[in-house]
Amino acid sequence: MDHEMNYAAEEVQEMLNEKRYRELKAIFAAMEPADIAIIFEDIPDKLIPLVYRILPKDMAAEVFVEMDNDQQEMLIAGFSDQELKEVLDELYVDDAVDIIEEMPASVVKRMLKQTDPETRRQINEILKYPDDSAGSLMTIEYLSLKADMTVSEAFVRIRRIGEDKETINVLYVTDKDRHLIGVLSIRNLLLADPDDVIRDIMETNITAVTTLTDKEEVAQQLSRYDYLAMPVVDQEHRLVGIVTVDDAMDVLQEENTEDIEMLAGITPTDKPYIKTGILETYKKRIPWLLILMISATFTGAIITRYETALGAYVILTAFMPMLMSAGGNAGSQSSVSIIRGLALDEIDYSDTFRILLKEFTVGAICGITLAVANFAKLMLFDRLPVDVAIVICAALMLTIIAAKLIGCSLPILAKRLGFDPAVMANPFITTLVDAISLIVYFKIATIILHI
Repeated sequence: MDHEMNYAAEEVQEMLNEKRYRELKAIFAAMEPADIAIIFEDIPDKLIPLVYRILPKDMAAEVFVEMDNDQQEMLIAGFSDQELKEVLDELYVDDAVDIIEEMPASVVKRMLKQTDPETRRQINEILKYPDDSAGSLMTIEYLSLKADMTVSEAFVRIRRIGEDKETINVLYVTDKDRHLIGVLSIRNLLLADPDDVIRDIMETNITAVTTLTDKEEVAQQLSRYDYLAMPVVDQEHRLVGIVTVDDAMDVLQEENTEDIEMLAGITPTDKPYIKTGILETYKKRIPWLLILMISATFTGAIITRYETALGAYVILTAFMPMLMSAGGNAGSQSSVSIIRGLALDEIDYSDTFRILLKEFTVGAICGITLAVANFAKLMLFDRLPVDVAIVICAALMLTIIAAKLIGCSLPILAKRLGFDPAVMANPFITTLVDAISLIVYFKIATIILHI
């Protein structure tokens, strides 16, 4: 796909050089806006305004929404007031809000100046909600019906105002005070008789979210119920907007990216890697590296404390990396499973005891398996004394059990305290498991080897 887009970008540049504008416009008309936006990423900045003006008018706004923030800002700077107004008039309000949130204050001021008073009011209404809430994610361009309408009257309303709505696949029924009382699909209308009343065919068992519901939870509910849109209500259950599935997919992608970065010990950022500067990347990574470096010094302190044991049995030193690596891997397996379960609402705090029991059992079975396999290796290939092999294998088994318990409990604890479970991911768990594995190792060696 990337190869095809790169080839398309080269072809676009060639057509521009040959001034084949009419042919280029026809090609764009047959493409998806998202694909055109990808092509824009490979076009030199100086050509972007020209290419944008070649786009079919009814497609230009859709491509603009899909473009990179820097390119959007550059185009806005080059737009006349009339051109900017034409673009803004074609945007859905939620898309306009998304763009405004990423623009500098001077650009925002100019954009708002080119919107009509009603649109400006709607934009400001959405901007007042917290960034991570359903209110900031929703669009207010939905289509509502009244319960006493007939199906034929509903179709008249859809034809009259449906073109300006973000979706008409899902229709919402409200009373005179805008309270949400029902929902139905366009399919329900198409299959109903023209004289049927909306009240008789609508679904009254409605799942809705409030304006302050976390947007990740909204996305999860859309996925759980296979909805195309989720209604958003205020505290008095009045319908104020909807969250569409395309916006929910963007949220899930952002949250997954954030979790991956947290798992790797990186402060999350909303910028693509290529567009994140060296200094900014440094600032995102160095705090975690400093914290983990300091925490890792505890491992050194433990080794120093048991210098005598290591001096008496130097061979013990050779197996420390294996113990710490096995423990870290075991802890990571548990933590990733639990973090994912928490993210999908498959796990609750009330499940803690069951989780601990399960991970203890799994850890014991895995630990015994690894210990037996390792004992055979130590006897057959390394030819170590039996007592030394027992120390290593016993420490390995207990380390695996401890790592499993730590890996599953820390994310749950973080969630309970209101933190992102991903914070307690690989780096912290690995450091803690390393320390515990060494303590267990040396304690067993002290007891069995009498050192």
